Amino acid sequence: MTPESPSGAVRPALPEALGRPALRPLWQAMHDRLSSGRQVSRVRVGLLDGRQREAVADLLGLDRLPDAELTVRVSHLDAVLMEACGRDTRSVVTALIGPLDDHAARRDLDRAERAELWDWLAAHEVVAAQPALAGWVEHVRRSGLVGGSCAATRTLLEDTLQVLRRLPAQGRPLPVFAADVSSDSHALDDGTRLSALVLRALAAIYEVELPATAAARRALWERAGVAADELSTVVLAAGLRPTGPGLVSRLLAACADAGQACALTLAQVRAIGVALFPAGSVHVVENPSVLALALRRFGAHCPPMVCSSGWPNSAAVLLLRALSSDGVRLHYHGDFDGEGIRIAAYVFAKTAAEPWQMTASDYLAAVAADPSGPDVGRVTEAPWDADLAPAMLRTRTAIVEERVADSLLDELAGN
Repeated sequence: MTPESPSGAVRPALPEALGRPALRPLWQAMHDRLSSGRQVSRVRVGLLDGRQREAVADLLGLDRLPDAELTVRVSHLDAVLMEACGRDTRSVVTALIGPLDDHAARRDLDRAERAELWDWLAAHEVVAAQPALAGWVEHVRRSGLVGGSCAATRTLLEDTLQVLRRLPAQGRPLPVFAADVSSDSHALDDGTRLSALVLRALAAIYEVELPATAAARRALWERAGVAADELSTVVLAAGLRPTGPGLVSRLLAACADAGQACALTLAQVRAIGVALFPAGSVHVVENPSVLALALRRFGAHCPPMVCSSGWPNSAAVLLLRALSSDGVRLHYHGDFDGEGIRIAAYVFAKTAAEPWQMTASDYLAAVAADPSGPDVGRVTEAPWDADLAPAMLRTRTAIVEERVADSLLDELAGN
């Protein structure tokens, strides 16, 4: 049957001589170059053996055998083929080898897909909520695609971001946590791509060295609440008087009535159950010394407060989530330094807490009152206030929470 062109016109059949094996190197070379997606005027062919050189000489009407390597002008071959069968080089190589590709267009498409992938990762809500992950994003981009595939890379990154979203893990063993987030208990085993990406992200969040040993990796997982000790992982609270039954409610109320802090273990926070926290506000501070100042000032009348003690552990996050689920509004304050901003971003990303005296204007007022603080260290963006990080970078002055404790407690006294 005579083939048709894409326009529907009948194209002349190819002479059998064009399909002989000796001409295959010519057609393959033409196919490869014409698939580049660029303008092609000449194609290099070779190395040819004697039989193949004779076939090319016959086809092109040469008066002597070509060299084992030769350059063929596409316009010359077009003219020969049009005279022989009424079809040009593109048509002939398509019929003999297969459809032409467009490598240039494919490369442009690949570049666009990669750019879209990295833009998606950089703008992802998990990354946007914790700017400390910006360096991790850059490392992932430099590392390239998994198996050269945007789709496979995105799947792996989606799994990674899902794990980060679910941390801290509230003390669950690593295989159990892995099964929770991926349905595969071995997904986060040492040596998996997913485990490596998550650990690198955690190292960026906490600003620690990437763990190089199994023991260091376990320690980093534990810091993120995986296999955390239910008894040694504690959170400090004061002034909380839940009305529900149970040991934890009685313990919190007794400590509040005595004007004392209550150190709740992870196991106790898990057992809160129907604690029924009264609606209202709970103020969260980063440093235990600020909580101690509040208890010294207010005693048994201390407003409801929780202390994250630096980076909030799984007990702290779980308690804050329990409070917000009861309708309590959470207000967080921490240090005005590089790590303090990263801790605050983590708290806001993991709980429903809102900033409390944590704006650029609050910071600049504190610096104006006492500009003698240490250097701020490495500063990342503050997602809740775009002006805060630039202000800290201009002054390079850290304001630890204790230096503004009087302002914080004055506000609580007025509530």
